[in-house]
Amino acid sequence: MRDRDYFLAAVAIYGCSALYSLFLWRKGFRQDNRINYFLLLAGFILHTAAMVKRGFSFERCPVNNLYEAMTFVSWTIVCSYLVIGLWSRLRFLGAFSSPILFAMGVFTLMPALDVRGPAPQFINGWSSLHAALILLSYGAFGLASIAGLMYLSQEHDLKFHKLRAIVSLLPSIERLERVMSRLLAGGFFLLTAGLLISPLLMKQTYGVYFKDDPKIFWSIFVWSLYLGLLLMRWRFAQGWRRFAWGTIAGFSFVLLTFWGFNLLSRVHNP
Repeated sequence: MRDRDYFLAAVAIYGCSALYSLFLWRKGFRQDNRINYFLLLAGFILHTAAMVKRGFSFERCPVNNLYEAMTFVSWTIVCSYLVIGLWSRLRFLGAFSSPILFAMGVFTLMPALDVRGPAPQFINGWSSLHAALILLSYGAFGLASIAGLMYLSQEHDLKFHKLRAIVSLLPSIERLERVMSRLLAGGFFLLTAGLLISPLLMKQTYGVYFKDDPKIFWSIFVWSLYLGLLLMRWRFAQGWRRFAWGTIAGFSFVLLTFWGFNLLSRVHNP
């Protein structure tokens, strides 16, 4: 099997998990159901096999085009969920994660995204570390947005005195607040570390520390966006509801614009 075949199988399992999540929603999350967790675990195994097979076949870290970048981000999300899901009260993150993973997987499988470019320009490991840190940060932002969706769902049920808010096994509002803020802070730290490596790579390749490039300006904007979210929450005591909407909007912006600015970039597409 090719690496894309493994990934296709993983996406199919994510789709099954998304369908099963609909039943969990209809039941009001009243059971500590492990089926969704094991579905995502099975998808993760195939997903990992696809990345490992591609990495060995190309003899490099598989983050060199849009297909590989999106694969890495979705892998980060499901990997993080599997760790967090060991705690039963946070296991229902999977019901919110699987539709996003399935949608990302279907988009990633578009043939136009998997274009084999030239060999990576950087001969040392700094380029792979730079890409890995930034893509890991996007995974953390994705999980923070999923926690934001759960927060808004719980808040809505509590606000309108729905019985589901009492009998469901969703995490408490306070726990979701901590999860959102810590995931966003962790993602911001990873993004900052990844961006700090950029000047070194630019100097090695182009002899300058900065170039006028759409993807670079986009990355600075994304960094500023999440910095603003964190400052508004910690410094100016922004309400948690607005913070939750901010995490969802921020990750939606990253998903919808990442591929476009990556295609426009002359640095990332020499």
